[in-house]
Amino acid sequence: MSIENKIKELNLILPKAADPVGSYLATKISGKFLFISGQISINDMGELIKGKLGKELNTDQGYDAARRCALSIISQAKKACDNDLEKIKSCIKLTGYVNSENDFIEQPKVINGASDLLSEIFGDIGKHTRAAVSTNSLPLGVAVEIDALFELNWIYLNSEIIDTTFSHFIIRKNISHVV
Repeated sequence: MSIENKIKELNLILPKAADPVGSYLATKISGKFLFISGQISINDMGELIKGKLGKELNTDQGYDAARRCALSIISQAKKACDNDLEKIKSCIKLTGYVNSENDFIEQPKVINGASDLLSEIFGDIGKHTRAAVSTNSLPLGVAVEIDALFELNWIYLNSEIIDTTFSHFIIRKNISHVV
């Protein structure tokens, strides 16, 4: 089943991939890696999910906020991959930041919201390494922010897309690269 079909089967709606609001890029492709800047928790109405875990929000609400971050990550990946999520070979790593009270210790359970969703949508290629970090504040007072690293099935090298679906030498236009 395609990734797009899995998203439909799960009755998920991807939000619009938001443009950055500062001096940074939302995504960057380097070689066969796609880096996605931190995506903040925004609900399906486009409103910020704000609050501190262990005070205004509980673990389940944080889990849902992390799921929303993951949907934004997927939207950014789709935009970066010219609307073709099949170009993703693997999710490599997530780093999740949880706006937490000092005594809140369930950051991993919160970030599971994103990890679980990526595994539901992408299957085995959605499994990844991860960090779940507590912080005393996040931009705009949001509850969760998550950034991501994906490996792609192709390389953007010297303005040319090179397919890396199979492990072999690729030589085009005097470019040689081992994958």
